[in-house]
Amino acid sequence: MLKRALVALAIAAAPLAAAEAQRGAPDFAAAVNAPGRPEAATNLDAVRRPAEVLRWLGLRRGDRVLDYFTGTGYYAEIMARAVGPTGSVTGWNSSFFAARPQIRDAAAAIRQRSPNTAFFSSPTTALSFPADTYDFVMLHLVYHDAYWESAQFNLPRIDPNTVTQALFRATRPGGIVAVIDHVAAPGRETRAEVEATHRILPATVRADFERAGFVFDGESAMLANPQDDRSVNVFNPSIRGRTDRFVYRFRRPR
Repeated sequence: MLKRALVALAIAAAPLAAAEAQRGAPDFAAAVNAPGRPEAATNLDAVRRPAEVLRWLGLRRGDRVLDYFTGTGYYAEIMARAVGPTGSVTGWNSSFFAARPQIRDAAAAIRQRSPNTAFFSSPTTALSFPADTYDFVMLHLVYHDAYWESAQFNLPRIDPNTVTQALFRATRPGGIVAVIDHVAAPGRETRAEVEATHRILPATVRADFERAGFVFDGESAMLANPQDDRSVNVFNPSIRGRTDRFVYRFRRPR
């Protein structure tokens, strides 16, 4: 009887073990180095270190991913290759950015190379994502924009809580949210800092996401740059691409 029960348990566990094996760690180096990515993207790999970043964050094969404010899809394409055909990546842009030819053409090209991607847009004042859907959410150098308003880029003033709350609803229980952003120097109000330098204090980000219900799950200094004194705008040629950046991992509680 005991032997038959153990055999039955083993048979029942086999599909679960196989499914878990399919959702193991991707070959991140292969995802980054696979042919087809545009030169403008591959030129950024040395400073962004995407394979190391995604490995530390815990992206897995088969994950359903949301790339929030994906831009030209730098991370969307890498993550789509990493999660493989059983996973998917959805890139979101604001309506204004999504309509720009550079953004539109980049998304179309990624769709051709990686059919497990999709892209959509909405106004920043009307964020809406399907509930309890994503295993992994990426915010790469974009969360500070929740504090930014710009007539030029059609970004109205919003409450940053609307961003974190929308992402909390969209993330499945146990899912990961990654936030990478430029480190600000202390002493200035957040909106003023973002307007001046496009930087944000890590403590502000942590407080915002914890207030929405996320649990802080770790940080990495792999993108830190002690040579950046954090005083100038991140687009200044003296520091662009080499800013001091923090890498945070949050989880939605199960």
